[in-house]
Amino acid sequence: MAVTIKKCDHEDLQKLQKISIETFKDTFEVQNSPENMKAYLERAFNATQLKEELSNSHSEIYFIYFDEDLAGYLKVNMNEAQTENMGDDSLEIERIYIQNKFQKHGLGKYLLNKAMEIAIKHHKKNIWLGVWEKNDNAIAFYKKTGFIQTGTHSFYMGDEEQTDLIMVKKL
Repeated sequence: MAVTIKKCDHEDLQKLQKISIETFKDTFEVQNSPENMKAYLERAFNATQLKEELSNSHSEIYFIYFDEDLAGYLKVNMNEAQTENMGDDSLEIERIYIQNKFQKHGLGKYLLNKAMEIAIKHHKKNIWLGVWEKNDNAIAFYKKTGFIQTGTHSFYMGDEEQTDLIMVKKL
């Protein structure tokens, strides 16, 4: 198995949009209404929004390839790009998604390690993320890798307010 991680740039916009929509739908479509899913996907993954994210100097996005197939991606935020004010000594993992057909190959661990590498390079003391309270597999993965729940915040899927668990790992 060959695993490669590559930083995204503006030339990757269409691939980023495609994998963002696919992995988000695969993960959450069954548990949400079609209307709320459509509204969220259109807001979060439209080309203008993704261009802004790729242009933000405090965010980094990476693709992960499994035997040369695009398998998933990671988005991290620092400083004012964080979705919650967790301080300048923290790095946020905003998105970490692996396509269903590539799950159970340890790719999430590769992306988590990449996030920790970025955090250490930028002298961060913590990494944190928000994970939907109903995403049991992800919560179990984060707990197993040393994250501890420290709070909650609201996440809006269309017009539905949902609860994300805030989980933090000290470096």
